[in-house]
Amino acid sequence: MKICQIIYTYPPHATGGADIYAERISKELSIKGHEVVVITTQPYNGLSSIKSSSKLENGIKIHRFYPLNIYSWTNTAGKSLLMKTIWNVFDIWNLHAYFTIKNILKEENPDVVHIHTPTWISLSAFDAIKSLKIPFIFTVHEYILLCRRVSLLHANGEVCDNPRSICKLYQKVSRKIVSSKPDLVLSPSNFVLKMLNKNGFFPESRCMKLPLGITPLNEKTEKKYDDIDIIYTGALIGHKGVDILINAFKNLKHDHIKLHIVGKGEKMDDLIELAGPDDRITFYGFLDGNELTSLQEKANITVMPSIWYENSPMAIYESFKYGTPVIGSEIGGIPELIDEKVNGCLFEPGNIKDLQDILQYLVENPLELEKLESGAYKSSQKYDMNLHIKNLEKLYEETSGK
Repeated sequence: MKICQIIYTYPPHATGGADIYAERISKELSIKGHEVVVITTQPYNGLSSIKSSSKLENGIKIHRFYPLNIYSWTNTAGKSLLMKTIWNVFDIWNLHAYFTIKNILKEENPDVVHIHTPTWISLSAFDAIKSLKIPFIFTVHEYILLCRRVSLLHANGEVCDNPRSICKLYQKVSRKIVSSKPDLVLSPSNFVLKMLNKNGFFPESRCMKLPLGITPLNEKTEKKYDDIDIIYTGALIGHKGVDILINAFKNLKHDHIKLHIVGKGEKMDDLIELAGPDDRITFYGFLDGNELTSLQEKANITVMPSIWYENSPMAIYESFKYGTPVIGSEIGGIPELIDEKVNGCLFEPGNIKDLQDILQYLVENPLELEKLESGAYKSSQKYDMNLHIKNLEKLYEETSGK
């Protein structure tokens, strides 16, 4: 089967979990013998970058182009509100992206298209696919259809339950563009699907939950308890709640505990200042490969302290893979992954004392940690990548009729 993946960025220009997921399934599908084509963006590098170019990478044909706009998505920092507004208007329905994607699809003629987060590649991609009558699946990784911030948060960091008039207008526009087009809408969590349904999206499309896939280990990683290692992996931005974790951790008086913070983002300097002279806290910046794996393997606890409606964080799946229980905020799709006192614990979002109490109990009761570790490892088996790919193949066949 010929499968086309459309994703806003793709390694080596990866910017988030959605594009890493798209890369993983593309590689797995290619190994399975499918012909995989990827359409993605690239940073602006002169006029030549506007025109699409293709290259074979690991057996996968990658088409890259820069969607014509007033500036590149790689240099948004410091832009004025007016400039950002104009950029977003172009990004909602980008004519250049529409014709570029349509021409690539004509050339490739795939059996099915699988589109992921459409930021930077524009909602016009939906019209390009539909105009050619190609069956397609849309995986929802965040809230771009409901919120241009993607996070469903107000500027002050509070969860947005009552959007402003301009946001409601945007939702109306995006709903009109995408709602009747996908044959199948997937999301790793039911929470996101319910949010979209509540706001009138995809009334005629089949919608279903499909958790993410990971490659599980053959046996549980053995842990040590002389030191209790607590880890956070993810972006260092406001709505991830890392400040809540640091404050909760600093209130713990134990000397044998360590907090490892992996990631980068606009709040990094503020968080380092918040941590202060506490030498139990270490910031690593962005890590991948063996450096990240080494920390994940020895971690006793992962904390996911988000204050926004997370979808289905890959960090939780990865923690389970290493038999590491997760303490997560009871918000968004996080509770769909964490089974209370089986593979982790839930706490009230933003509640420092609640998180502190759970951490203190687990630090002082390593036998409880061991029980949670077993539950975490067992949970990882449910998300086996081989099973995930088999489910995707079945859905591709059903959608394409092949």
